[in-house]
Amino acid sequence: MTFNTADAALARIGPIARTAQLRAAGITAREISRAAHEGRIRRVRRGVYAAADTDQDFLHAAMHGGSPACTVAGGWHGLWMLRTDPLHIWLGAAGHHAQVDDGCVIHWDAGVVELGRLPPVANVLVQIALCAGEEVFFAALESALRQNLLPPGRVNWLRKRVPPELKWLIPFARSDADSGLESLVRLRLHKLGITVRTQVLIDDVGEADILIGDRLIIETDGRDNHDGRSFRHKDLRRDAAAARRGYETLRFDYALIVHDWPRVEAAILAKISAGAHLRPSR
Repeated sequence: MTFNTADAALARIGPIARTAQLRAAGITAREISRAAHEGRIRRVRRGVYAAADTDQDFLHAAMHGGSPACTVAGGWHGLWMLRTDPLHIWLGAAGHHAQVDDGCVIHWDAGVVELGRLPPVANVLVQIALCAGEEVFFAALESALRQNLLPPGRVNWLRKRVPPELKWLIPFARSDADSGLESLVRLRLHKLGITVRTQVLIDDVGEADILIGDRLIIETDGRDNHDGRSFRHKDLRRDAAAARRGYETLRFDYALIVHDWPRVEAAILAKISAGAHLRPSR
């Protein structure tokens, strides 16, 4: 397909393209120069142009000849991110992640970079494992599995490339975690030696995020879960229905789980010490 204007071409093949790609789409050198001068497109560097509204993450990466990487790319893929670190760039195969003069962290791992395109999800997870640590990686991994973004063959590919100390997280990961908060709580409780079940269906209640023992429910509420009264009312109805069936519910929000975990841990351990997770003997 050929185009008359550079901005129209970038809208179809972009958001970032090399001069050769634009010329192959029928754009003349004069039109490329005119479009850049008029602000209809942006010159990223020699031989590389971007649509005028291209996001800064992609522009910055393209200046280095790469694509957004690591937690930034994870966010663009829709993975649940515990945190986002700026200025990570993927340059493709051959090398290791390293920092360059302008503060960018550069990743080299298997694959070929296409300017304006994200690395595959499996590559992004490897980058997160190398840079962001156990919890960020695990939450992102379960998010990818939940959304079917990681085909089975890529799971084995991933296992071979993550740091040895994180390999155990891959078989431990599940595909039913509703949010990264649930992933974090399950991982942290596992490391405390506490076995849990997830997404447990309870009559008149629905699916409980986490169940410890016979009857201790742990619910994880995301950042936006209580923006309206209806959400709060729905939660209270669920908790009342659970209590009527003999369950106890502990409910924690994003701020508690992420920023005040010792308080959460102490509450859960106190309930377990009191036997709140066990059915009373008749």
